[in-house]
Amino acid sequence: MDHLGAPVLVILFAAAAAATWGAGIVLSNATNALDTRLDLGEAMGGMVLLAIAGSLPELAITVAAAAAGNLGLVGGNLVGGIAVQTAVLVVCDAFASRKTPLSFLVGSLIPALEGVLVVAITAVMLLGALLPTSDAVGGVSPVSIAMVALWLGGLRVINRVRKSPQWKVEMVGSKPGRPHRRTAHPSSPRPFVSRSTVFVAALFGAASLITLFAGVVLATSGGALADRAGINGVIFGATFLSLATALPEISTGIAAVRLGDHQLAMGDIFGGNAFQLCLFLLADLVARKPVLPTIGVQNAWLGALGILLTTVYVASVVVRPTRCHLRLGLDSIGVVLIYGAGIVGLATLAH
Repeated sequence: MDHLGAPVLVILFAAAAAATWGAGIVLSNATNALDTRLDLGEAMGGMVLLAIAGSLPELAITVAAAAAGNLGLVGGNLVGGIAVQTAVLVVCDAFASRKTPLSFLVGSLIPALEGVLVVAITAVMLLGALLPTSDAVGGVSPVSIAMVALWLGGLRVINRVRKSPQWKVEMVGSKPGRPHRRTAHPSSPRPFVSRSTVFVAALFGAASLITLFAGVVLATSGGALADRAGINGVIFGATFLSLATALPEISTGIAAVRLGDHQLAMGDIFGGNAFQLCLFLLADLVARKPVLPTIGVQNAWLGALGILLTTVYVASVVVRPTRCHLRLGLDSIGVVLIYGAGIVGLATLAH
């Protein structure tokens, strides 16, 4: 796309972002319908498939950027996406209630466990960035493999706790909503209830293809725009690109809190973040070398920022702030301030 003018690149980037948003919403509804009909999430393989379906934009961008050798964009999108998508909870908080913070309404420790898994995988990622490329196993960083193993093990533990918790928690005043999307909502119609499973599967496939194609356009047009504007690839990937791929999460998060599914809104964000870093293994395979050692100081900064933002919300689920200020809980206000300071610090590092 280097031969295209800047206005055309901006239009392509905006169109791809819009396509990602629209297809992401359709993909989410189709995934929920298939999960309900086929009980995908009950099995480990089904949980993996659902996680992949929810991260198709990031997957497409990872493959396109790694194939083009733009490893800064890979790291900025994957690592920076953790901070951006955690900040999506600020938007969910604003729509959850005018008086009560989202973290007060969650009423479950399952999202806290999912947040802890995000912190653990991000910490392992930061450790892997310190290893030399010579430690690669068949062109793949052993830490990329370790992150996938940790994610699978964490999924297994969280699923076991969800099915048979070994404790009882009473959170007075909470409104967690449905424990899982396959549970019918009393006031919301089920998606594609009148359509056959074959139709839903075909729609799922079409939305997946659109999302993958849009992700490639986002990566290529975004990389060209960043080069022409003189913007660091890490910064572009951690801001504009991560925000574009987070649009479906914003839509589904707002829809969830409006239905009263506060536990799902937070759990979906943490669940997507935990899987996202596993895509470093795919980046290694495409680039034919370990990507983690190349992420540099800026992505390490973003990883630490993601840990900090996740920790704020995990702690808030336990502490449960009771009042909103300007429609936000104190935790969300803190996240906004920390995220803003983090981006300023990132820009300082880039210069």
